[in-house]
Amino acid sequence: MPGQILWKTGEGYGGIDSFLADKHIKSIFLVCDGAIGFLEIDHYFRELPDRLGIAVERFMEFQPNPQYEAVVEGVRRFRERRRDAVFAVGGGSAMDVAKCIKLYADMDPAGNYLEQPIIPNDIPLFAVPTTAGTGSEATKYAVIYYNDKKQSIADDNCIPAAVFLDADVLRTLPSYQKKSTMLDAFCHAIESFWSIHSTEESRAYAAEALRLILADLDSYLANEGVGNANMLYAAHLAGKAINITQTTAGHAMCYKLTSLYGIAHGHAAALCVDALWPYMLEHTGDSVDSRGEHFLKNAFSDLGHAMGCSDATEAARMFHLLLQRMEIYAPAMKDREDMEILVHSVNPVRLKNNPVRLSGDSIRHLYQKILHLEETGLDGEESKYD
Repeated sequence: MPGQILWKTGEGYGGIDSFLADKHIKSIFLVCDGAIGFLEIDHYFRELPDRLGIAVERFMEFQPNPQYEAVVEGVRRFRERRRDAVFAVGGGSAMDVAKCIKLYADMDPAGNYLEQPIIPNDIPLFAVPTTAGTGSEATKYAVIYYNDKKQSIADDNCIPAAVFLDADVLRTLPSYQKKSTMLDAFCHAIESFWSIHSTEESRAYAAEALRLILADLDSYLANEGVGNANMLYAAHLAGKAINITQTTAGHAMCYKLTSLYGIAHGHAAALCVDALWPYMLEHTGDSVDSRGEHFLKNAFSDLGHAMGCSDATEAARMFHLLLQRMEIYAPAMKDREDMEILVHSVNPVRLKNNPVRLSGDSIRHLYQKILHLEETGLDGEESKYD
């Protein structure tokens, strides 16, 4: 990513000191949640005022799936004292809030920020991700909620100027969170690989992310330093991939599963990709990629090779078995009406990135597969991937 500075574990916090000095930063607006108190980097920020004379104001008044009103309050607080830089330490929600505060800092507070043209600014944005999952520190995207409706923001001004990948922040994560965030990165890499917007650059990022994920999965799940460090970098690379391509049907279908059944985002995305992947391999004739069905088949083949498999079918099967090994299972459907809610929840804009056309009937079929409501294909034949 042009101009983005990246530091990794092992280089200490000296890189942050250098960034502060190079940018002549004397005050920081730190967007974080309460989990920062359990991290070593918390001491770094607490010592900054006495050690370097840099003021640190914390903004923590937001929740997961942050609301627009929290962003408005953050912008107000930032403008009130006009801090020199915005720092984000946390997962996707902290990143989203920090990005929007930076993005809206010079816009009219009397109007709705979502309805105004973006006014670019040179306020430095620094990111420290605390999960190996979203890759948000590498993307131009942010998500907030306005009147309980999801709002997707996309602007290059959201891309942090610098990123610090500190593997120590992963040591205290619960096992389920480690699994689900890693699966989010895994799905980012997979979906970006087959997206209709894929490029040589995006596939290179995705292939390296996949290699690292598979090579270091056991070490990461065992909470070893090298595994944590490499998984954090893999998530960053997957984020760079989706910054080019965006996500596809796997993510378009996963959001309502998360809210209906209380499972983590990465868990839901993995269930959707697990059902979607073999379906698309069987329906390449419905390709909507302008580069044609032959290109799509080659992309699937290259994806399989990037995962160390002989072909695309083996790769899809490997992914399925990996979810079973990690005990990532589908939730039990609570109500038959849930199916209608799920089918109608899918954002058609996100589906446009998917390389295979999905009708309402095929989406319904995929949700049935995800929730184990049927074991046969649309034509009534057993799927060879079951």
